[in-house]
Amino acid sequence: MGQPVRDYLLTLCVTAAVTYLLTGPVRKFAIAVGAMPAIRARDVHREPTPRLGGIAMFGGLCAGLIVADHLYNLDSVFQLSNEPQALLSGAALIWLIGVLDDKFEIDALIKLGGQMIAAAVMVIQGLTILWLPIPGVGTVALTQWQGTLLTVALVVITINAVNFVDGLDGLAAGMVCIASAAFFLYTYRLWYGHMIEAAAPATLFTAILMGMCLGFLPHNMHPARIFMGDSGSMLIGLVLAAGAISVTGQVDPDTMKLFAGSEREATHAMLPVFIPLLLPLTIIAIPAADLVLAIVRRTWNGQSPFAADRGHLHHRLLEIGHSHSRSVLIMYFWSALIAFGAVGYSVHSASLWIVIVIVGLSALGLVLLLMPRFTPRAPYWAERFVPPRYRRRRSEGEVPEAESSSAHEAQQGPLETQMGQEGYELPERVPVVVGVSGVNGATAIGPRSRISDRDKADSSR
Repeated sequence: MGQPVRDYLLTLCVTAAVTYLLTGPVRKFAIAVGAMPAIRARDVHREPTPRLGGIAMFGGLCAGLIVADHLYNLDSVFQLSNEPQALLSGAALIWLIGVLDDKFEIDALIKLGGQMIAAAVMVIQGLTILWLPIPGVGTVALTQWQGTLLTVALVVITINAVNFVDGLDGLAAGMVCIASAAFFLYTYRLWYGHMIEAAAPATLFTAILMGMCLGFLPHNMHPARIFMGDSGSMLIGLVLAAGAISVTGQVDPDTMKLFAGSEREATHAMLPVFIPLLLPLTIIAIPAADLVLAIVRRTWNGQSPFAADRGHLHHRLLEIGHSHSRSVLIMYFWSALIAFGAVGYSVHSASLWIVIVIVGLSALGLVLLLMPRFTPRAPYWAERFVPPRYRRRRSEGEVPEAESSSAHEAQQGPLETQMGQEGYELPERVPVVVGVSGVNGATAIGPRSRISDRDKADSSR
């Protein structure tokens, strides 16, 4: 089993490397073509930032599929299934629509229609939900129209859920990466643990999706140098939905009889894995909840459900005092807690302890981040590797004694050091604070109001 893991890891690394290397040239291209929209009322960044990061992510997707097609343990996915080609066709279409939107700001209804067409393209090529396991009933076969409608609905919901949460630097890519890691544990266990070949395409999709997100994150972490835009957020949302559809709607019901006495008992035993409407929404629970709340909020206020505003969950975290990075970390831990918690609910083997450890660490990190006056600080030996806002401050009195005197003399200067040694009384020095520490964290950009006058403007623009 070690060889397949190495092949998946190689595919992930190649995807990440290609995405990372392409993002720099794509950023220059976005600046050259003017894909840098003016700052809107709902935005949290302070200066125009280039978009079109989805171009690099699509390049990573293509590279991952090409590499996987030439690996011994993964080429069977392309020989026995048409799902990789279906994914690439739908991804190319949704990516093209996203690129046009990043440059020309196309209408929301046109984007919605494009999302439905991209899902339909995948359905035509065989990537669709064929049956549903229903508790108390067993496996129910779907007609062609039922499967198509359910598949299109799942794709559209997932794409827009990921698109809605793409409001802070590194947020969407990190949350989708966490969801993909949890999903990979599902699919890999089904494929190589229970030898269900129908789970092989989804396992490959999730590995490639992790590589796309990991390769783009270094460029997108706060402060971001480039945004993925709709070309990236809709792309990774479609890939995530394709993996969910592949593993939950196409597993042969006869294979589940290997694990229980009857098909109905097998359905109950594997329920958390084989419900396509539950599993994807469980993995993207935070973006999906944000999507539902946004629609209800805008409709209640008499606005269009597609009208942008500053009421998303990540905006509210900023408004109550969390810093940008801290808000992103909170959303990361929430995603990990829910996604890996779903994995733990379906795992009944010796590997369960791995999932339990991840869930426990996620819960611990979430609790620490939500503590009112807890500010994370890196240890001294790691300070040179982290941003300044996570380093210990001199005013906190935590500088080692060996460095204290030399740093103090360097700060005073030669004249002040000589006056102090000769007994002259020096004026009290006011410590300089690096950044501003609020009730829930610190930033390195100076004090500012969480809601500026610009943010209070009409958000329907």
